Order: sequence, then C-alpha cells, then structure tokens
Amino acid sequence: MILSSVIPSPAADAAHDAAHETAARFRQGSYSVECPTCHVPAGVLCLARRSVHTARRDLHRQNAKPTGLVQLLMGRAR
Repeated sequence: MILSSVIPSPAADAAHDAAHETAARFRQGSYSVECPTCHVPAGVLCLARRSVHTARRDLHRQNAKPTGLVQLLMGRAR
C-alpha cells in the first residue's frame, strides 16, 4: 500500500505532479504518444489532472519498443 494514499500530504501531491511533469517533458512512457481522448500531442500532459487516459496508455503499450540503457548510450554516441 502506498503511504501517500493513506496519509495525504502536500509533499506527496507535489512529488506525484513532478513525476508526471518529468515524464511528459522527456516524452517517456505514455507521454511518448499523443492522446486520442483529449487530443494533446506527445510530450504534453493529458487534460485530466494527475492521470493518463486509458486510450493513451493502451496506444503506448501497443507501439512500445524495448529500449534499454545500452541502446540509449549507443544512440548518443553516433
């Protein structure tokens, strides 16, 4: 069980928001594709606060390409 769900705090809220902002900024995970529900482009938060629409998450899972640390480092070396 996540402690922040049991004991809500402003610090936990800020950390959750920061995690979503960081993922969107670097186009990671579900934020690497545009949202078919709210029609925002990749790299932009969904219009639903603190949430990723299910359709966006499913679209990312369908098109997900496994990327490990080695592939990321090799891509930068070129």
